[in-house]
Amino acid sequence: MKQGKTLSALLCGAAMTVPTAAWAQDAADGGGEIVVTATREARSLQSVPMSVNVATGEQLQKLNIFDAKDVQQLAPGLEMTNTTGRNNSTTLRGISFDPDQGTDPAVQVYFNEIPTDAQTVYTALYDIKQIEVLRGPQGLLRGISAPAGAITISTARPSFDEIEGYAQTTATTRGGYNVQGGVSLPFSDKIALRVAALVDGNRLNNVRNVNTGERSRSRTESARLTLGLRPTDNLTAYITYQYLYADNRQMQQVIGSGNTSTFEAGPFLGGALVPNASTRSGPALGVDDYAAVAEGTSRNISESHIVNLAIDWDLGPATLSFVGAHQDSRLKGQRDLDVGNAVPNYVSNSFGPTPFVYDTVEMRLATNNKEGLGGGIGVFYNKMGGTTRIFQPGDSFIFPFEQNDSLNTLGALPYLPIATQITVPVDRSIWSFNANLNFRRGGLAIEGGLRYSIIKSVNVSRLGLSTPGNSLLCTGDPIVDAVSFGCLPASYPATDIIPASLRNTSDKPITGGLTISYQLMPSMNIFASYGHSFRAGSVSSGLPDGLSDDLILTQPEKTDSIEAGVKGSFAGRRLHYAVSVYYQKLDNFLNRFSGIYYQSAVAAPPTGFFDFNYNGDARIKGIEGSLDGRITRDWDFGVSAAYTRARYRNALLPCNDFAGTGRPNRDGPATVTGPGNVSFCASNGRIGETPDFSLTANTEVRFPMDSATPFLRGLFTYRPGFYSDRIDYDYRSREMLNLFVGLRAEDSKWEFTLFAKNVLNQKRIANISQGNAVVGTSSGVDYDSGYRTVNVTNPREFGLTGNFKF
Repeated sequence: MKQGKTLSALLCGAAMTVPTAAWAQDAADGGGEIVVTATREARSLQSVPMSVNVATGEQLQKLNIFDAKDVQQLAPGLEMTNTTGRNNSTTLRGISFDPDQGTDPAVQVYFNEIPTDAQTVYTALYDIKQIEVLRGPQGLLRGISAPAGAITISTARPSFDEIEGYAQTTATTRGGYNVQGGVSLPFSDKIALRVAALVDGNRLNNVRNVNTGERSRSRTESARLTLGLRPTDNLTAYITYQYLYADNRQMQQVIGSGNTSTFEAGPFLGGALVPNASTRSGPALGVDDYAAVAEGTSRNISESHIVNLAIDWDLGPATLSFVGAHQDSRLKGQRDLDVGNAVPNYVSNSFGPTPFVYDTVEMRLATNNKEGLGGGIGVFYNKMGGTTRIFQPGDSFIFPFEQNDSLNTLGALPYLPIATQITVPVDRSIWSFNANLNFRRGGLAIEGGLRYSIIKSVNVSRLGLSTPGNSLLCTGDPIVDAVSFGCLPASYPATDIIPASLRNTSDKPITGGLTISYQLMPSMNIFASYGHSFRAGSVSSGLPDGLSDDLILTQPEKTDSIEAGVKGSFAGRRLHYAVSVYYQKLDNFLNRFSGIYYQSAVAAPPTGFFDFNYNGDARIKGIEGSLDGRITRDWDFGVSAAYTRARYRNALLPCNDFAGTGRPNRDGPATVTGPGNVSFCASNGRIGETPDFSLTANTEVRFPMDSATPFLRGLFTYRPGFYSDRIDYDYRSREMLNLFVGLRAEDSKWEFTLFAKNVLNQKRIANISQGNAVVGTSSGVDYDSGYRTVNVTNPREFGLTGNFKF
């Protein structure tokens, strides 16, 4: 293997399913419908011809959603992970994504309608107006195409009418705290300001390092100002500035027996393998130990500034809209690449800054008529920049000895020290132009359009290295030693390891979609849709030198999808349902394969483990359904489920095939099977590490009294076990139960809630490496840590929340 927070309650299906209280109240009392902007215009959820999930800011507060990992308890088919504290990623409908692969995400995140990186948005979620999840390929309505869907996050805007706001505080039994609030300050009916802030702290994955005593922990601070301007009845503008600072120290959990991973130098040189009992990677550790063993630290500090401007000018027949933003984020990371402590008394420290600089502008003109023929045109521009610089050792190990033992026996270290510097300047731009038409008459609506994009990238990855040399690599021949790498001190300036033919890429895709919907009756809508999306290929950062072109630059990905569904209500609009079926074809699906063993004669080191991007064709088919509503005036419920079968189709993919069987395995010494830099295995397996089926259910029961209302709320998620052929592991099923009991005021001005998360205290592996963490040597005997890296669901946690509104 390679040595190496917060979103919403979102549900599967074509309608909102959790929480159901707000929906059910509107339906039961005949109030206004839920309004979404999934199609870039305000429409009722039931009339939108696509699968959309919705959660309001109030609902997020009620369910204490402070961390992205909790979202998967609420949304069948939606997986959100952060395995290292720096790589938030989203999987939807079986389509996975790793932020390190350098492509546009499978699920693009929009913050106030501006594309934004997930690491920044997920870290601090507070004072939210609404979150929407758009399922299926996105190639028309927004500027960046995505194969799985999009998530739009809208922050609360200031009120022009009255001073209003909220304050909420939460504390948990595992050292967690969350304090947030927001207030609107109207200066007149034309100018208003909203101020919001957040302070959050927690233990992240609850892991403690048994070798250093350090514990995972996080602290986040953020503030947001939104200035609202309404100079006329037809013109509105909102200017938002957000600052974020987050300090995450997330230890990498491991499980296994541990190992005496070094061997005594003297017997080894005589041909005998005698373990060095004085050194050990660590003790035997199980899943419920929540322990790490790396001797170095793991820390990521993120600081970001986002400025956003949104203007809408109603011209009568049409509305002219503008959105623009500048995001400047800086991530400073440090981590020990020897996560399993395979080499005791040795720290492989990687560190450096990773900046994200995004500039986005979009202009749209859309007709306002609700009947007849309409449409719109738009132009979008996005520029991404920033230069990543990573400093890390590329040490090449010769013998599996402990350092002091090697020095005493051989007079030299057991490895060739190599200091590397990786420089990756990002230079990518997108211009896109879109046009759409719609026709609406009675209950019939036909909508479609195209988007033409120009995507240009300059792919540069520079590698510089230096070494003091190692006498163990000297031959005694001064001429040979002078020209060979390793014996004598040497320094090589940074050079571009990307071939000139692959450095500049340009793609000009046409994407889009078509939907047809019909209102069979006031309480039932049916729809059918087609969508086409595109993602450009990418180059991995810090690649070893001397690789074949297919391992350096991936090919573009194209996606076609068809979907049909029905959604509606019955029993006097007290119950709501949604069902949709879909089929998706992915050509050259972009994915990342972690911890793949490589060989390259010109790389330093010439062998090792790396994370490679690669393409493979895939097919997806699935069905989603939901039922929610109000059983009685004081009892709400919701149930939703999703079945998605996402599989490769005769794909040839990078793998570890140490035994030469043609299937992923790590049986025996590390080696490459076949003539290339890496092994390849044929696959018809899963494209993401998720089960086909998932289910969530929730309920709330209220007990009204004279001046206050006690309530009981429950949330249950079922995720069946499944076998992963990529890592040869059987994941266990998960049954996660969260319970809430509280008291709220009759007018909902205050609420106190006691809660318990993971009531059953299940400790399940959510992600695991294919084999033990090892460090290879040129002698053929590796340092084997005896540990596999894992991510495990957090243990049971109790807490108390107080919420006040004014």
